[in-house]
Amino acid sequence: MQISKALIGALSVATAFLGSTAAHAEGEVNIYSYRQPELIQPLLDAFTKETGITTNVLFLDKGLVERIQAEGANSPADVILTVDISRLTEAKDAGVTQPVVNETINKDIPEHFRDPDGNWFGLTTRGRVVYASKERVAQDEITYEDLADPKWKGKICTRDGQHSYNVGLFASMIAHHGEAETEKWLAGLRDNLARKPDGGDRDQAKAIFAGECDVALGNSYYVGRMMTNEKEPEQKDWAAAIKVLFPNAKDRGTHVNISGMALAKNAPNKENALKLMEFLSEGEAQKIYAEQVFEYPVLPGVETSEVVKSFGEIKPDTLPLAKIAANRKKASELVDKVGYNEGPQD
Repeated sequence: MQISKALIGALSVATAFLGSTAAHAEGEVNIYSYRQPELIQPLLDAFTKETGITTNVLFLDKGLVERIQAEGANSPADVILTVDISRLTEAKDAGVTQPVVNETINKDIPEHFRDPDGNWFGLTTRGRVVYASKERVAQDEITYEDLADPKWKGKICTRDGQHSYNVGLFASMIAHHGEAETEKWLAGLRDNLARKPDGGDRDQAKAIFAGECDVALGNSYYVGRMMTNEKEPEQKDWAAAIKVLFPNAKDRGTHVNISGMALAKNAPNKENALKLMEFLSEGEAQKIYAEQVFEYPVLPGVETSEVVKSFGEIKPDTLPLAKIAANRKKASELVDKVGYNEGPQD
């Protein structure tokens, strides 16, 4: 039997985390996170202050699920923190999570932001919005469907069509319109591209600033990151060149994705893990988390940060994320079928 390099790597570093904290330790909880430590640390500090429970964080930018699989029943992972519905469903499908039935969490987190089986829960949302040039785009309203209108020919930029952020949006289009209509729409969007898909979401804002395109697809939180980026202040200029349009604000609402949490299958500190999960679903943590990452709290009634308020008001699409996840494979296939990443074909 062959073992992948990723699994070998996971096994080889397993003892490093175990060496710094015992898998089971009274008054501790172990977090495996796809999210950068600096983004979640204020949240964890508040949890420790309230409960006295120490948090140990292992950050991985890839291979988190394989890591937990490789560690098996002895995995020290208690809570998984991640971004994007695709990674949450990947963890569930890989069998590294366990269902949670918790009155507090279910009360705080709306049903459409929860796995029907209780294997994952949304914590914050981000809109898949349209970045539009302040100078060259007069309109303040748009729909996703509009992006296939020939009036935008040569004026749209996006990142790779197979990126999870775009696949999630395309999957939502399938859920709303069906596969055949979404294929036509995706081909129309492809032919309106100014260039082959390239770069990340911030690169699309940069392209608008440079005059390479007029509109782009991007996640809402990147605008906040650009506006406040002191290390790379040129990004402030990119942000200043665009306005945020929330697609479909007058009908079904804007497609949103989530950051979320899950209880690890073999959590050695399950009681503490559930305390952390409850804390993350409640008001104080929701406010801290949303402010840190420029996202929207899932708990109704919690205010967004002033930076996020400056984007305008979002009306989120209430399509259950589980339905979007169910259409991701079809969406990915359509990206290839229409040759989206090859750029315009006429």
